[in-house]
Amino acid sequence: MDSTFDAMQFDDRFVRELPADPNTDGRRRQVLGACHSAVMPTPVPAPRLLAWSRELAQSLALPPELVESEAFVRVLAGCGIAPGMRPYAACYGGHQFGNWAGQLGDGRAITLGELILPDGSRQELQLKGAGPTPYSRSGDGRAVLRSSLREFACSEAMHHLGVPTTRALGLVTTGDDVVRDMLYDGHPAAEPGAVVCRVAPSFLRFGNYEIFTSRGDKDTLRTLLDHTIRHHFAGLGEPGPERYAAWYREVCERTATMIVGWMRVGFVHGVMNTDNMSVLGLTIDYGPYGWIDDFDPNWTPNTTDAANRRYRFGQQPQVAAWNLAQLARAVLPVLPGSNEAGAAALQEGLDAYITAFERDHGAMMAAKLGLDALRAGDDARGDAALIEELLAVLAATPTDMTIFYRRLAEVPTAVDASDSALLEMVRPAYYDDAIDGRVTARMVAWLRRWSARIREDAVPDEVRRARMNAVNPKYVLRNCLAQLAIDDATAGDNSTLHSLLAALSRPYDEQPEFERFAGRRPEWARNRVGCSMLSCSS
Repeated sequence: MDSTFDAMQFDDRFVRELPADPNTDGRRRQVLGACHSAVMPTPVPAPRLLAWSRELAQSLALPPELVESEAFVRVLAGCGIAPGMRPYAACYGGHQFGNWAGQLGDGRAITLGELILPDGSRQELQLKGAGPTPYSRSGDGRAVLRSSLREFACSEAMHHLGVPTTRALGLVTTGDDVVRDMLYDGHPAAEPGAVVCRVAPSFLRFGNYEIFTSRGDKDTLRTLLDHTIRHHFAGLGEPGPERYAAWYREVCERTATMIVGWMRVGFVHGVMNTDNMSVLGLTIDYGPYGWIDDFDPNWTPNTTDAANRRYRFGQQPQVAAWNLAQLARAVLPVLPGSNEAGAAALQEGLDAYITAFERDHGAMMAAKLGLDALRAGDDARGDAALIEELLAVLAATPTDMTIFYRRLAEVPTAVDASDSALLEMVRPAYYDDAIDGRVTARMVAWLRRWSARIREDAVPDEVRRARMNAVNPKYVLRNCLAQLAIDDATAGDNSTLHSLLAALSRPYDEQPEFERFAGRRPEWARNRVGCSMLSCSS
């Protein structure tokens, strides 16, 4: 027996404790009364490890020689399983672009098992792109290199930015081609295949609960809720109907924390369907995501969303609230007492989301601007107006959000600072060299208001700069950077990916050796596919 996995202990708690699909033939179908279906990954011809996260592997107590071993790479590619793994695909539904879509499920994701860590905690290992499942509908269950690389890099980038997220352990190319119509425009093409190994305490999402309510299956819904509370929200006490409203409230508050993180760093998820919302408050399912380059609250990276812009940057907080309301409707039928009492308890949870988001968003904006805190009481309007004017000025002409906030820390705050000295510090954030004079005058006026407000806090400049640089990253995974890594990796050169991952692992540090990753979006990327807009296959 291969001793590669002797030091690893896996469990199948999800499979053991929750109702299983009795049909094991892998046929694509509606799966009723079950939380999961047994499924084996489909082997690939020539697995090769393209990249892996050393930091994550260390936290999982996986030594480098194990991760890089041929046996483990084969597991990461779906060519085999380790002892104790019982692979499965989960059953869930979801609202997609505001409409109920019925059963969805893990169509190209297969959970291998729960890795038990030395401290007793658990992390699920899940392969994305490892072959078809009963939930694949008309899909092949595979993934291409570009989408897999984007998910791997973004998972780790978001972690280092301090935004709640699933992680990624490994990225493996498969040696075969996958046919995809990138823009759904009738031009399919063969692309290199790949598999990414995702890691999280759980991949449970809002849709896991919605599917059973939609089918009137209260028994399975209760069983799943009890399992969730027992293993992932143990602080709430013994699971049961009297804990469901408290659980929902915590999901709401965790979601608020996640959304504030997105808004802080300029991340746009792109497809905030309820089946892409984690009950643990983790960013999950990196598809047509993007980072704000020039600040535009109405921007969405998703071609499918181009007409209605439902998932645009500025509307993400409202969409999260809408999605939470759908989760509340899913939980309501199993709450104790009358529907009126249950609805009131769930409304308290939704109100808690709004309260938490507004509180944390205010604290986040204060930190980005270098303020101790936003003012309260009669003085609150002044700070609110300061923020409102800034967002209006940033949107008035193409202004890079990441660069602007990073450069703001360097703006002189002395009373006698000249207009040119103020503007010079933020000028690198502008995409248009011929900036309208009215815009620059408005920015200078704002910078003087901001400087005056900074002086009122009387915080030493070096302390303020350090605080601002700790929340305003210098390096983010711009779509154009991901595309450069994809282009080079497709050509067989992984150096760009590895350099980019190194820079993104310290996003708040200066790192002169990676300065090339800190500039504005280049002109060639303005309208290029993969840089400006992406599809759900991206």
